[in-house]
This record gives sequence, structure tokens and C-alpha cells, in this order.
Amino acid sequence: MRNITNSKINSTKKTEIAGSFLKNWLKALGILLFILIFALLARTLKVYFSGQPVFADEAIYIRWAQVMKAEPTLRFLPLSDGKQPLYMWILMFLLQPSFDPLIAGRMLSVFFGVVSALGVFILSYILFKRKKAALVAVLIYAISPITVFFDSMALVDSTLAMFGIWYLIFLVLSVKKQRYDLSMIAGFLLGGALLTKSPALYFSLLTPVSLIFINWKGKKSEIIVRILKTLTLFIPIYLIAYGMYNILRLGPNFQLIALRNQDYVFPISHLWLNPKDPFIFHVKEIWEWLYLLGPGVLIFILTLGVMSGIKRFKKETIFLAVWILFPLFLNSMYAKVFTARYILFVMPFIFIMASLFIIFRTKFKILPYFMLVLFILNAVLLDFAFIYKLDEAPLPKSERTGYLEEWTAGYGIKEVADYLIDESKVNGGQMVVGTEGYFGTLPDGLQIYLNNYPQIVVIGVGLNIKELPKPLFEARKAGDLTYLVINSSRLSGDPSSMGLKLIYSFKKPLRTVGTSDYLMYGPRETLYFFQVI
Repeated sequence: MRNITNSKINSTKKTEIAGSFLKNWLKALGILLFILIFALLARTLKVYFSGQPVFADEAIYIRWAQVMKAEPTLRFLPLSDGKQPLYMWILMFLLQPSFDPLIAGRMLSVFFGVVSALGVFILSYILFKRKKAALVAVLIYAISPITVFFDSMALVDSTLAMFGIWYLIFLVLSVKKQRYDLSMIAGFLLGGALLTKSPALYFSLLTPVSLIFINWKGKKSEIIVRILKTLTLFIPIYLIAYGMYNILRLGPNFQLIALRNQDYVFPISHLWLNPKDPFIFHVKEIWEWLYLLGPGVLIFILTLGVMSGIKRFKKETIFLAVWILFPLFLNSMYAKVFTARYILFVMPFIFIMASLFIIFRTKFKILPYFMLVLFILNAVLLDFAFIYKLDEAPLPKSERTGYLEEWTAGYGIKEVADYLIDESKVNGGQMVVGTEGYFGTLPDGLQIYLNNYPQIVVIGVGLNIKELPKPLFEARKAGDLTYLVINSSRLSGDPSSMGLKLIYSFKKPLRTVGTSDYLMYGPRETLYFFQVI
């Protein structure tokens, strides 16, 4: 009788434990869903309400996608500039004649950003088995200004970050569980990263670091067997990933990927020939990006997170530290061109590391929660500025000049395109529009909006225009309505003597004082829209 009573009591306890476990997880998943919705909302609001103009690379990528969709033989078009085409392959299916192509490209990145946020939660829990830390990690990712800013731009960096975080999830699971099916999935994710952008090479190089998660206890022979078995898990990863990557050999100009990469990085000999430059400068830039876009509280909570991790999760902390520091070190040492979006793919790992601050042990138990509230307030204020007052937001110098101030910022392009479309409907004949340069913000920025209007011909006419370009002169002579779109810094001649009539001008935000463009061209860049008369 007593045994039956004890059995019932144990059964009741197990039921209560299972119910409590399920209740806790449902609560955690509810909070996760709320955070993911907030992440989606913040990025979508920035896409629609920030007024951020098309950026040079955005215009190029979207234009490539349009051309690739229209002409099947050009599906490998990005290889002509040494770029991988996966983002453009996906974007092709989203481009519709009735929908703004820039918004389509940016919303694709928003989607990848939200998927990355989910991945941050999953990887954090896999590594630390702490729901609280995992929720804090995804919250930091969701509201951090650096991710809100770049996850809402039609650039490949958000896609790369997404593949990186999910690759790490399945890599760690495959090593911990010693399963080949998981390593195969990891291989497909690594392949997706390699088809997205060249820095995916870091994921490939860092794969063996996951050996840290095998069981290192026992006899030497047993440890060797575990190592060898884990190494065999990497075989399907590399075979699948590089099998996918070599699909690019089907298109022309595959060799340009390696050649164009050389334009962005110094040779290996730079390490011993001139290790300080630009290494020290780039390290200072990374600090500035984390301080302004992290935002600054992130640096403090990251320090607490590392301290907490070293004490309680040594393997996991070392693993994440290598995945963070190795790419940052090589980028700082070898990158010729380095901007904030180039570190976006390591930010999820930084956020996961920082999230451990929430379990930091201190006699001031309220300190972690105080820091969390401070981070949230700081981040939300910056996010609000990005959405509604972008030109006043405290962006780093390189980001402000590139995205808002200089020729790379496409202020006025959408308005010019709308004007040309309206004019074409009234006049019906062919129209010719000349633009500075031959690709980039102009003319690609115009072409993405004029893709469905073949009667409007956009041609590049070079830089530093001193006299009316010959193609525009001949087009006007033939009776076509002819226009010129050019930034003030690229116009060297007198418009009136060139036969140009100003239709619109679009002033960009004031240049940052002290920059080379400020000293050379004055306090403000302006986009001019002329008609050739």
C-alpha cells in the first residue's frame, strides 16, 4: 500500500515538473515571438519612413537582379564585378513591375535580419543552456542600432550574417551530437554563405575550432578516436559547401572573384612589412562603430559577459572569442576598404557573448538589469533617430558620408525617375538621360526605377563634365528630349554655356566638417537635374 502511495506521489511530482517546464518554455517562446515582431517592425519602419536614399551598392545589386531576371543568359552577371550572385538570385523573384524595387531589396534584408535574430536565440541556448541569456541575446540583436540600420538596406551583408549564425548552429550541433545529417545541413549553409560574399571564407577557416566541444576526458586513444570521427564530420561540410560554390564556374568571369578580392585586401606580406598601418586605425574605427552603433553600453555589458563566460562557460567563451577576434584581426590588418557593415557578420557572436552579463554574479544584483534597461533606452532612441531623423542621427563619419552626404547617396533619384515617367507618358517619344559615371548610384539608381520604360534611355557620360557630352548633343540634335543628372562635385563646367536648363536640384545633408570632400567641394553636395535645350 505504501509503495502504491509513493508511486502516485512520484507520478504527481513528475507531472508538476513537466507542467512547470512546459509553462516556462511557453513563456520564453512568447517573449521570443514579441522580440522578433519588434525586430521586424523596427526594420520595416526604417525601410518605409527613414527617407534613406538608395546607396551605390544597393543600386548596383538591384539593377543586376533586374537584368538577370529579364535575361536568363546573364544569371551570373555579378561575376563581371567579382561578386557572388546568391542575393540577386533570390531578389529576382521579388521584383514586380508594380512594386518599388528598392523596398523589395531592403525588405529581403529585413527578412534575413529577423531569421538571424531567431538564430541568435537558438545558438545562445545551445551554447549556454540559459533561456534568460538567450532571450537577452536576441533582444540585443533586435534593437541594436547597427543591425537595425544594415538589416534594412539592400546589401548582401545581412544575408551573410544570417548564413553565418545558422551555419554555426548546425556546426556545433553536429560536433556535439556526432551526426552526419546535421553536418550536411551545415554544409549547405556554408555553401550559401560562400555564394553570398567572400568573407564567408572565415566561416570555412574557423570550422575546426568546433573541436573544442568534443569530450577531451579519458584515455589518449579514446580522445584520438573522437577527434578523427569529428574530423570526418567536416568532410560533408566542405564537400557540399565548395560543391555549391563551384557552381559559379558555370558562368563567365569566375576568376574575377579572386582578382577583385585583391582590390580590397593587402597581400600576406603586409603583416611583417607594415603591420601598424592600417591596423591601428581600423581598430579605432571598430571601437567607434561599437560605441556609436552598438550602442556604447554594449562595450560595458560585453566586458561583463566575457568575465561571466570565462568563469562559467570557458569552452563556449573561447569558441565565440575566436569567431569574433579572428575575422576582426584579419580585417583590421589587411582590409584596404573597411566600413561598419563589414563587421555585421560577427555582431551576432558579440551579442551572444555580451548576453552573459545578465547572469553576472555581483553583490549588486540589480546591476545587470540596470545595464539592460540602459542599453534598451540608448538603442531605442538611436533606432528612433534612424527611422524619423536619419540626417540628425549620430552615425560614424564613414557611414554618414557614404550613405547620406556624397555622390554615393541617391537623394532625388526617385523624384527624377517619376518626372521622366510622367514626361514620357505625355510626349510618347524616346527620351535620353545622361548621368555621371557608368555604374553605381547613377546610372543604376535611375535604371532600377525606369526598368519598365524602354523609351527612356539612360546612358553614362563620364565624370568631371566640363562641356556637353557628345551623346547628349547628338540625341538633342536628333529631336529627342534629352536630360542630364549629375552631382555638383562632378560638374566642372558652366551649365548655361553648355545649354542646360535646371529643372530640379536636390540638396543632401551638410557634409561633415574637415572631410576631404568638404575642403574640396564645399559644405554640401547637390544633385542637379538638367534638360538639354
